[in-house]
Amino acid sequence: MSIRKMIAEHPSVAGHVNEPLAAAARHAMYCAVICTSCADACSAEEMDMRRCIRLCMDCADVCTATMKLATRQTDDNHALVTAMLQLCIQACETCAVECEKHDHAHCRRCGEMCRELAGDCAEALASLG
Repeated sequence: MSIRKMIAEHPSVAGHVNEPLAAAARHAMYCAVICTSCADACSAEEMDMRRCIRLCMDCADVCTATMKLATRQTDDNHALVTAMLQLCIQACETCAVECEKHDHAHCRRCGEMCRELAGDCAEALASLG
């Protein structure tokens, strides 16, 4: 199932989808799952990974909220969506910095996804005008 197609079918959208916002919503969903998985993998590591676990879980929650707000199309709430995208960028960048400190494949993957989503959110912000 495609998030973009679902948004396009909304009566208020009439097929005119904000592509950058739809991409950010889709990648926020992926990032939430990857951050959650990374937090779980960090909990299995022998070293103290508490900070990484916390930041991954925080980022996953912010990504989930971002995805939800970005897919709502009835009326608009540019102020809140803008704030949410900005928060998502901050959460992703903070999580990526922490994950990049660790030499674990799951942390590298998580950091990459967080950086990708931060870029997507920046593009979505620009599309809002």
